[in-house]
Amino acid sequence: MAFKDLREFIDALDERGWLKRISTEVDCELEITEITDRVSKMKGDKNVALLFENVKGYDMPVLMNAFGSMERMALAFGVEKVDDIAQEIREILKLPYISLQNKLDLVHIIPTAKRAINFPKYVKKGPCKEVIIKDQPSIDKFPILKCWPDDGGRFITLPLVFTKNPKTGKRNVGMYRLQKYDGQTTGMHWHIHKNGAENFRDHKEMGLDRIEVAVAIGTDPVLTYAATAPLPRDIDEMVFAGMLRKKSVEMIKCETVDVEVPAHSEIVLEGYVMLDELRREGPFGDHTGYYSLADMYPVFHITCITHRKDAIYPSTIVGKPPMEDCYLAKATERIFLPFLQMQIPEIIDINLPLEGVFHNCAMISIKKTYPQQAKKVMHAIWGMGQMMFTKMIIIVDSHVNVQDTNEVWWRVFNNIDARRDIVMVDGPLDVLDHSSPMPNWGTKVGIDATKSWPSEGQTREWPDEIVMSQDIKDLVDQKWKDLGLE
Repeated sequence: MAFKDLREFIDALDERGWLKRISTEVDCELEITEITDRVSKMKGDKNVALLFENVKGYDMPVLMNAFGSMERMALAFGVEKVDDIAQEIREILKLPYISLQNKLDLVHIIPTAKRAINFPKYVKKGPCKEVIIKDQPSIDKFPILKCWPDDGGRFITLPLVFTKNPKTGKRNVGMYRLQKYDGQTTGMHWHIHKNGAENFRDHKEMGLDRIEVAVAIGTDPVLTYAATAPLPRDIDEMVFAGMLRKKSVEMIKCETVDVEVPAHSEIVLEGYVMLDELRREGPFGDHTGYYSLADMYPVFHITCITHRKDAIYPSTIVGKPPMEDCYLAKATERIFLPFLQMQIPEIIDINLPLEGVFHNCAMISIKKTYPQQAKKVMHAIWGMGQMMFTKMIIIVDSHVNVQDTNEVWWRVFNNIDARRDIVMVDGPLDVLDHSSPMPNWGTKVGIDATKSWPSEGQTREWPDEIVMSQDIKDLVDQKWKDLGLE
């Protein structure tokens, strides 16, 4: 099912006991972070979404950790488990040719494909316009968090930033943090590799002096996820969201800029970014677990604020994993696996371990059919969109469970010859990588931990793995309860 808005999602969390309402007064400067950090690292039922209803100095509640488990991510998407979405995408991507043999497949797949395309629906009225402030709009009224002690200020951390490309008119929605400078201005943290930054540069190339921007805060959770998804530049995130939620996203025109935003947003900030203005932004306690360094970034000027009468302010914190953003990344891992397999069909599964903070490690199992195939896969991965940032790629054989990191490391430690099986290449790295000698690029490593073949130079005999006979395993399974070892 598709949630109409953020508050429907909150109600669903509440009904399942996955939300904790906090009535004790808390401060949005550091205190909410410390509480949320502790809860996000708890196990099982204790790791819940948090709704802070009594924020010191503000009359607006703050929602935290809403995406902080795979169960909550599945709820957001309206599925039993996130892998179900990947299976739906596989059906859509089959693209069968017409023949008598596959007629039955066509009957099932074509309706699925039609349902998948849900273009945005444009409306004239929406809850996000219940309050409209054009005269001296100010974000001082919102409980914007200062997350960590050495942060450069308070940051809006869960914004959907809407821009348009001046050449094509196509929409982009990204999630770029906004450091609050004052009531009317924030930073605009566009990394150079992001599509929002490309739209910014295209405006500059055309000789324009500004780019119009709208920021939606507090949307249906699928829309929030879509803003984080690593989509190609010309894929509309709101169309992608419509596919995931199986229902069109209702969009509404802004008051002061030529941009449309989700009509059921809690808060909308409208404004512009000048193309020749930069201001110091950061430091910021980032998802790597380290502070990203201060640097010069564009400035967002707010011309209008609209919001619901009883608006809820959603936020997130990032830092040492596991945290809420880890589960957003895990959703991407599962949802985008079919697209990855379409380009590199030998891939069986992929694991982006939480400790690798999305872009530092990828563990990949492949069906190996020819020599040096693992190295081919490494280079293919480094050539694909945001996968180019992957600092370490580990390749294992198809029968290896890459979701079990202990098994993967066991094979790395036992299977590799360093000279033969380790590949090092220079290339782009994530802006937040602090370990490389130069910003934005450095050396990446690929590790081939597959079984080495004679055709790959392995002249010695490769031993068999120790595996128990299946009949004995079945026998013990039958006796297991009687053994009293559970």
